[in-house]
Amino acid sequence: MLFYPAALPLSTATLNRVARLIRTHRKTIGSRWRVLDPGAQALLTLAYLHKGERFANLAAGFGISPATAWRRTRETVRLLAARAPGIKDALRHAKRTGAVFVILDGTLIHLNRDQIDRPFYSGKHKRHGMNLQAIADARGNLLWVSGAIRGATHDTKAARIWQIPRLLAEFGLFALGDKGYEGLDRDLVATPFRGRGKPEWQKEYNRLHARLRGPGERMFAQLKKWSIFDQLRCDPGQATQIAKAIQVLNDCEHRSS
Repeated sequence: MLFYPAALPLSTATLNRVARLIRTHRKTIGSRWRVLDPGAQALLTLAYLHKGERFANLAAGFGISPATAWRRTRETVRLLAARAPGIKDALRHAKRTGAVFVILDGTLIHLNRDQIDRPFYSGKHKRHGMNLQAIADARGNLLWVSGAIRGATHDTKAARIWQIPRLLAEFGLFALGDKGYEGLDRDLVATPFRGRGKPEWQKEYNRLHARLRGPGERMFAQLKKWSIFDQLRCDPGQATQIAKAIQVLNDCEHRSS
């Protein structure tokens, strides 16, 4: 096997925060010794998430078994995901900062699945995957990412599953969404007008909608810069924890910049 030096475009502050989280967890559970110290375990997890490396390759580089690499990354992802904000926390934060609206969007995280797995198949994207919903502020900063549900689920249904319209009303906010959210209450989730030959006021509405919603394109770019999302090669049930862990890491990077 060949070895080579590599780099991660992440801050030392993020590495240290993850290492502190692992160190605190070990003290809590009374773990006296592990083959990897907290710093190495944090680096292992960051490499797994950002580079999308296979466990066998990571294990060889860190001098551990693939099984140990799997256990340590899963442990760290679980610790990070537990710190992700819930949707009520995100909307409460948006309201506290004086926001009038938030930006709502959905995406498909690709999965390595067989063609028989129809519930995971998205007809829109022509791929198997998991549906993620996310909310950003007016500047495109990610505030909340949902749990992952099967890719065959339409964005409108996904928004209802996560009770997004009801919670927007509860916090006195509305969201800007794309045409995939048509069918929800337009007073709570504003979408562009469809069709050709629209009157001028509808065209102007669509232009304003696109201008205000434009920064929201950043929120999934923040998630998908982590190569683990290029194609998940794990149990689909892990997608939720991975997405929420990456949101926490993005927040760490944002605070460090």
